[in-house]
Order: sequence, then structure tokens, then C-alpha cells
Amino acid sequence: MTDTAASHRPARPTETSAKPTASRDAAKAWRARLRLALYPVVPLAFLALWYGLGRLGMLPPGIIPQPEAVLRGGWYWVFGNPAAKMMDAYSGTWLATVLYSARRVLEGYAIGLAVGAPLGIVVGWSNLAARLIDPSVQAIRPIPITAWIPFAIAWFGIEDANAVFLVSLSAFFPIFVNSIHGARDINKNLVRAARMMGASDRQLLLRVILPNALPSVFTGMRLGVGYAWTVLVVAEMISVKAGVGYVLWDAYYIARMEIVVADMITVGLLGFLSDRLIVLLQSRLLAWKRLHSE
Repeated sequence: MTDTAASHRPARPTETSAKPTASRDAAKAWRARLRLALYPVVPLAFLALWYGLGRLGMLPPGIIPQPEAVLRGGWYWVFGNPAAKMMDAYSGTWLATVLYSARRVLEGYAIGLAVGAPLGIVVGWSNLAARLIDPSVQAIRPIPITAWIPFAIAWFGIEDANAVFLVSLSAFFPIFVNSIHGARDINKNLVRAARMMGASDRQLLLRVILPNALPSVFTGMRLGVGYAWTVLVVAEMISVKAGVGYVLWDAYYIARMEIVVADMITVGLLGFLSDRLIVLLQSRLLAWKRLHSE
């Protein structure tokens, strides 16, 4: 009797049941380290090529500076050059320049996102809104952002609002278009199931349409932040008297090409960090989607 009961007793969990989970976690950690290790491969290869061409004297003088000159000029731009403080207008001005530009991008991008994402979801979900709004937006969208610069200068003058307007316009369109796609590309069975459970139009929009549209919205956000930095540089070169775009043009005008290249690297890094922030936010808000795919 005792032996029979013992034979039907459930087996105790062993350490072997935890081994697959541990191996999966180790594999994920290894893949994450590999991705981080791959990030600098192309920049380092480009830097090595640039350095090698400079040593061989194959870089056009006065146009493409040596890496050492860019490093030295960038260092003085960031930390200052006490030995030439009265002669170098860029000495120690990097942080103020970056803050000027970052504030304009943040303000303009926030406006583009606040208008583009909700409007795009509504247009993608409502046939009436699509007929009323989408044709007009699609007619304006092909107009280059640079074509809006004379209008922006005439309206806002040489002010920060000029650049903020252009940045918001550049971020609006990719966010709007991708939000439409996200709202339309939804499993109809989910909509039918929600309707059968008595969901109202508001509940359907907030609990079914919006969560399913978020991946596309984030795609539009990543595209929009890239366009925002691009347009900001153009706006600051032409119609604003401070920021990375202004420094870029001013340094070119006085043949400080090492500052030009350092400025270009700065814009690239700022755009990259902005994109990484959006990706991080996406991974937090869409963790349910990653778990579902696994």
C-alpha cells in the first residue's frame, strides 16, 4: 500500500528543469553583448581609412582635415582652449550650442508627435476623417521642407519659433503616415470580438486600435526624429543665429573645416542618441508584444 502511494507521488522538481531557462538567458545575454560589440565596427573602420589616407597625403588640403586636427578642434570646442581664448570664437561653446539645438528639436518634435500620432490614428480608423483630412495632408506632404523656409522667416522672423515650426513640420509627416498604417493594419477578428463583448467606439479605439497601432507609431517616431535633426541644421544655417547648424555654416565660411567635421559628428551622435531613447521607450511600452512573439 505504501509502495503504491509512493509510486503515484509527483516527482520533485529538479535542477534540470531550470537548465533550459538558464541557457536561454545566457544566449540572450551573449547576443546583447554581440550587438553592442558590433556597433563601433563600421565607425572604427572608417576612422582607420580616414587616418590612413591622411598619412598617405591623399586627403585634399583645406577641404578634408586630418583626424588629429578634428580631434584637437573638437576638444577645444568642448572644453575650451585657454591659450587662444581671445582668438577662438568656438572655444568652450559646444555645450551651449548643443543645448540650443536640442531644445528646438525637442519642442518641434513634441508638437509634430502630439499632432501627427492622434490625427493619424483617427484618419486610419475613421473613413470620414480619412476623406476629410488625408487628401489635404498628402497634397502638402511632397512640398520640400526647405520650400517652407521663406514662409517661416516671413512669419516668425529670425527667431527660435522659425526652427521649431520647420522641425515640427518635418516630424509630423512620417509620424502621421505611419500612424495611419498602424490603425488600418489591425486584425479584424479583434475588432469583431471587442464588438461582441459590447465595447463602445471609445473603448475600441483606446483598448484595441491604439495598442495595435503603437509599433507603427514608433516607426514613424524614429523616422521623424531623424528628419527633425536634418531640418534643424538647415534651419539654423539659414534663419537662426545659434545652434549646430549655425556653427556648421559659420565655421565653413571662415575655413575652419575641423570644426565643420566636429559639428557633423556632433549632429550624428545627437541623432543616434535620440533614436536610442525612442527605441528604449518602445521596448518598455511594447514589452507585451515581445513576450507575445516569444
